[in-house]
Amino acid sequence: MLGAVGGVQRAPAVAGRFYPRDEGSLARDVTDLLAHGAVEAPRRVHGCMAPHAGYVYSGGIAGQTFAAIEVPERVIVLCPNHTGHGARIAVVTSGAFRIPRADVPIDEELARHVIAQVSGAESDTEAHRLEHAIEVELPFLVAKQPNVKIVPIVLSGMREGEAIALGEALHRAAEMIDGDVLVVASSDMSHFLPDDVAREVDRVALEPLLDFDPSGLYRTVVDNDISMCGVIPATAMLAYARRAKASAPELVGYATSGDAFGDRSRVVGYAGVVVPR
Repeated sequence: MLGAVGGVQRAPAVAGRFYPRDEGSLARDVTDLLAHGAVEAPRRVHGCMAPHAGYVYSGGIAGQTFAAIEVPERVIVLCPNHTGHGARIAVVTSGAFRIPRADVPIDEELARHVIAQVSGAESDTEAHRLEHAIEVELPFLVAKQPNVKIVPIVLSGMREGEAIALGEALHRAAEMIDGDVLVVASSDMSHFLPDDVAREVDRVALEPLLDFDPSGLYRTVVDNDISMCGVIPATAMLAYARRAKASAPELVGYATSGDAFGDRSRVVGYAGVVVPR
């Protein structure tokens, strides 16, 4: 539930289901997942896309993604709305998100700028109350940057131009504060297809994403009816990174749920993408 202890205090919604509830087990799992994806020199990036399924399914790709990057102290996390609750552009503007390892504070200064710059953005907690797609990214962010502050935003029902405008507005908001701002798009790829079909469908969606084409990504997913749940967050993240004059996006990992359990009859796809500075 959401309470009012020093502002909004969001309790974990999926601890014990998507990731361990026990602090020690969670710490070990995240450490192991990051270690398996470890690179010699993590890079500064403007944006990234990471999956948000249970760690047994997508934790390997999430670990590869976050292991590849430096996480600054200020992070905007965008996710799709899986519950149907709350505002269309729902921003938590105060308080903290609780996970078993930590209370992750809201970056209230940056959140104010987001509300001011993003057309249609609302200070709203209802969209976040049961939403998992931001929560599952937080243990990785905290492990990489213990001083991280976040601006969590749930998105739904946005057209192509609106998603791009949102990303550009986030860049304007980020320019108003000191320090680097990372934008994380929380997204899985195609859902519940045979493994070989899922991989081909995801290749089609990833092509414009890796071509740094936010419009192309949105149109490709919509026109081909691809069940990439976080296309709006990913489109906005790309638009943010383009405005920040980032380098070309890079794929750091791809897998399906079939890789975890061997059942390839009906899988979900997971991709990790980084957008370097």
